[in-house]
Amino acid sequence: MSTTRFRPLPFDLFKLLSCLLVIAVSLSVVAPTVAQDEAEEPAGVVDTAVEAVEDAADKTTDTAVKLVDEAKEVTAEVAEDVKDTATMVLEEAKDVAAGVAEGVEKAAAVVTDEVSEAKADMDEALGEGGIKTIEKKLDDAFGEVNGWLAPILFVDITAGAFKTEKLDADGNAVLDGPGIPLIIALLLAGGIFFTFRFGFINIRLFFHSLAVIRGKYDNPDDHGEISHFQALTSALSATVGLGNIAGVAIAINQGGAGAVFWMWVVAVFGMCSKFSSCTLAQVYRRVEPEGQKTEHILGGPMLYLDRGMRDMLGNVIGWPLGKILAISFAFFAIMGALGGGNMFQSNQTAEIVSWVILDGDKSYAWVVGVLMAILVGLVIVGGIKRIGEVTCRIVPLMCAFYCLVCLLIILNNYQAVPELFRSIFNEAFNLKAAGWGGLMAIFVTGVQRGAFSNEAGLGSAAIAHSAAKTDEPVREGVVAMIGPFIDTIVVCTMTALTILITQGQFEESALGDTAGWTRGAAMTAEAFGTLHGYMPFLLCFAVFVFAYSTMISWSYYGERASEYLFGKAGIWPFRIVFLVFIVMGPIVSLTNVLDFTDLLILSMAYPNIIGMVILSPKVAKLAKDYVRRLKSGEMKTYAQKKRDMDGEPSI
Repeated sequence: MSTTRFRPLPFDLFKLLSCLLVIAVSLSVVAPTVAQDEAEEPAGVVDTAVEAVEDAADKTTDTAVKLVDEAKEVTAEVAEDVKDTATMVLEEAKDVAAGVAEGVEKAAAVVTDEVSEAKADMDEALGEGGIKTIEKKLDDAFGEVNGWLAPILFVDITAGAFKTEKLDADGNAVLDGPGIPLIIALLLAGGIFFTFRFGFINIRLFFHSLAVIRGKYDNPDDHGEISHFQALTSALSATVGLGNIAGVAIAINQGGAGAVFWMWVVAVFGMCSKFSSCTLAQVYRRVEPEGQKTEHILGGPMLYLDRGMRDMLGNVIGWPLGKILAISFAFFAIMGALGGGNMFQSNQTAEIVSWVILDGDKSYAWVVGVLMAILVGLVIVGGIKRIGEVTCRIVPLMCAFYCLVCLLIILNNYQAVPELFRSIFNEAFNLKAAGWGGLMAIFVTGVQRGAFSNEAGLGSAAIAHSAAKTDEPVREGVVAMIGPFIDTIVVCTMTALTILITQGQFEESALGDTAGWTRGAAMTAEAFGTLHGYMPFLLCFAVFVFAYSTMISWSYYGERASEYLFGKAGIWPFRIVFLVFIVMGPIVSLTNVLDFTDLLILSMAYPNIIGMVILSPKVAKLAKDYVRRLKSGEMKTYAQKKRDMDGEPSI
């Protein structure tokens, strides 16, 4: 068996192990000493840091205290300086204010002296009253004009046959009683003449008129500015107004229920007067391009009197006669637009508003004038297109509202309706009860109210209808003749029935001391009040809208008359004057001036009816041809024409 022999370690490895052992022993002895020294060193550093922080804090506190003390000193100095400066500024402001006050006082004294001197000069020149004296003198001057103009327009064609002798307040014998004014006779005679001359076209084409108004024949490519419907509403807005509310009440108050029948009669004949004038307005209108897609239309009695007379009578007689008639009509239209179509409307609206809402307080009347002027101005700047756009919305709504309220009142008293109609016919012809004088008074009252309400024969509506888009003059005349029917047969009748059916349901004392048109409106307001307490306020709003619509249409009438006399340069000056007169209406008291303008509105009938009678053969020829083509089927609606143009078979 062999044995393993022990081999000794190499010398180099032995030396390495010996060195490592010596190093380990040394570290075990030295390490605790070093650790203790290192632990004692941080404690000394912390103590030093704490002492440094405390010294810094003490120094910072001292610095902050010094800064606060310095800030207090600076603030006190600044406050003292600001106080001194403010005191100086205040003293200077007081000095300046005192100087300004002294200057204003001196200026006020100078102005006061100037005004006093001016007033003294005015009073010395015009007498006491200042501005009021100017109004009075102006009103008196027009009163003198009315004194000789009214007897001419309202001359009694019966020569006093129905008047009786009575004693006046001074005991003098005077003739008193009804008569037939010349202007009323002319309007009624003209309506009767045209009705027979055109073969009762108002009845024959009544339903055709409704079809045209609905737009069945509207061709957007025809010459003109507005549609048939817009032309009708523009004309109606001038006629449907205070006359339908207050005027009818006055007629019933003066002529009783029988006056309503004669209003119907004059409306039926008036339809043909309006047919004639509006047909002629289309025949002789002047069409001028205005831009690429628009046209400017000038038409109405001014044009057909001027051009038509030359057409019918030749240049020798027709030119001077036509010019005289046309210029006269244009002048009457301008004055009528500023008076009856303007100042009267704003004046009576302010009166009615003050009576219904403000218990007669008229101190705010100027507000009505300013408000109306603003609203009218917003519309008339756009011409007949803007007027047509506004009236085609306002007129149907206001007529529907007014008639609906009247209808509710009538239905609320439906038991009395049959007797009411019976009294209308009985009182119109009851010679035994009223006598010739009373019967004539009823007749004149009804005819006068009907003629004034629908304006048939005056020619004013022809100005609006001349702007309608159509290539058939008779077609526009057919549309226009519906105007008197709506105005008188519908709206005026509603007012009349409402007042008659409620007449015993309110006391006359409720009308207060109102007079004239205001009293008529007050009667209608009381009738509305029988339905509900708030209805008079709604009527007040209706009056405002009626008057507003009347003014915007009459502004167009006066504007076109001004254009005929002075060219297009006369349009804007008239518009400005028209707006100024609206503001003046509720403020100034010019009774005779308003009466004068009313007389001139009626005077429009003289040149217009004379001219239409001379031109009636032309209208009759056109009407006959139109009716023939309509009955034969040659006249097609716009839809039928469009189908024919597109090659589609007609149905």
